[in-house]
Amino acid sequence: MIEFSHVYKTYPGPIHALKNIDLQIGKGEFVFLTGPSGAGKTSLFKMISAFDTATSGQVSVAGYNISALNENKIAEYRRKIGVVFQDFRLLKDRTIFENVALPLQIRGDRTSVIQRRVQEVLEQVGLSHKYDQFPEFISGGEQQRTAIARAIVHQPGVLIADEPTGNLDPQLSEEIMDLLERVCSQGTTVLVATHDHEMVKRRNKRVIRLKDGLVVEDQA
Repeated sequence: MIEFSHVYKTYPGPIHALKNIDLQIGKGEFVFLTGPSGAGKTSLFKMISAFDTATSGQVSVAGYNISALNENKIAEYRRKIGVVFQDFRLLKDRTIFENVALPLQIRGDRTSVIQRRVQEVLEQVGLSHKYDQFPEFISGGEQQRTAIARAIVHQPGVLIADEPTGNLDPQLSEEIMDLLERVCSQGTTVLVATHDHEMVKRRNKRVIRLKDGLVVEDQA
């Protein structure tokens, strides 16, 4: 599902963000990505989401060679993955329903299909009663669940989440992780970047740890 083969990423400076990364993550697998700031987590996520490419080596996700994608193929590819950003990136002038519906509208789904699917996902994340609210009027935890709903509404094969519990209290963090595990149980490959080592220990999942651009631990 996700494969990094001898991947290097160098930025001007030079800054060697990733060094000889070799990884294979299978379909339906749940993986934590950990490491200190500057370890290379963001660079790795940017490549998986096709916002950046490797300096050398190959990144393949769901059968797509990321480095070989043209503009049209990048748009097609991104419709098959889900991304949960640390800062949510919800549209303030759209309701919760409208935010979640956006990927389906971009894909060109029929209105009846969008209505049904968005309602299903809002129920799944416990926000069906907030469908007509705007992001600024709901809590941080509810905004995070909205961001997750938007990322999974089109049933992506891969979901990547960047510090999805970074701004939440412990109870809400556990609820968000429960939700991500349920998404994974439905067949989606889930990759979560986090600094919460205690939560990682409690969840007992595969952990990939980066340091200085290198994979220093890969433990199932």
